[in-house]
Amino acid sequence: MALVFLPALARMAVCGGTHGNELSGVYVVQEMERQRKEKGEGTLYPYTLQNSSSCFCLRSPITDSSPYEVRRAQELNNLLGLKGSTDATDMICDLHNTTSNMGLTLIHYTSSDWVTLHICKYLQTKITKVPAVDLTIDWIHKFNSGTVFEGGDVEAFKFIKSFDYPRDPETRTLTAAIHPQLQDRDFCLLKQGDPLFFKFSGETVKYEEEETLHPFFINEAAYYEKGIAFHLAKKLTLTIPTVQVQKD
Repeated sequence: MALVFLPALARMAVCGGTHGNELSGVYVVQEMERQRKEKGEGTLYPYTLQNSSSCFCLRSPITDSSPYEVRRAQELNNLLGLKGSTDATDMICDLHNTTSNMGLTLIHYTSSDWVTLHICKYLQTKITKVPAVDLTIDWIHKFNSGTVFEGGDVEAFKFIKSFDYPRDPETRTLTAAIHPQLQDRDFCLLKQGDPLFFKFSGETVKYEEEETLHPFFINEAAYYEKGIAFHLAKKLTLTIPTVQVQKD
């Protein structure tokens, strides 16, 4: 693929606490703010602490009865730059927790955002004990300084569909739990006949589909109410171009 020139990244926000019960990101952001104050550094990146749900209702008019989530979403939208405007933050690094056994997982939503995919590729090759946020900032510094990042292949998992728990058809209550042989095996290869659930009656529910896929977010506590026992993904390889910052 040909060399692609991309705009510099002028503003990045690191966000923690988007979901109020996921506290790791909150503490990471607080620690980053503390370190910058100790070093006497300016606000090169606006590290933003947020504590709201994922309900971002940006167009709802604010009234006395507006829910907290709506008010907070619009506050954050103004703080980070109005979505879609020239003042919007170039990149948001949003930190989350999960109760599933996914390890360090990078989630992105497109297969054609070359900056995000290059950062994923960089993290896959560089990460050891260095925090992912620090490596992300390191990549941005190098990119903005003119470093050429060679293209190549990036291994990823593409979301295919979600799988719910077995439920009582009338009450919709759960009738099974994740099978012990599947629990904590996020991103394993799921084949036809592999156990999925252990029913409270003692039966095992097996994977019946012919296509082999990879489960993730297995038994995520926040997904019970959403009707999701785990997601299924297909493993694939994305080819990305060489990139360099666009010079004025």
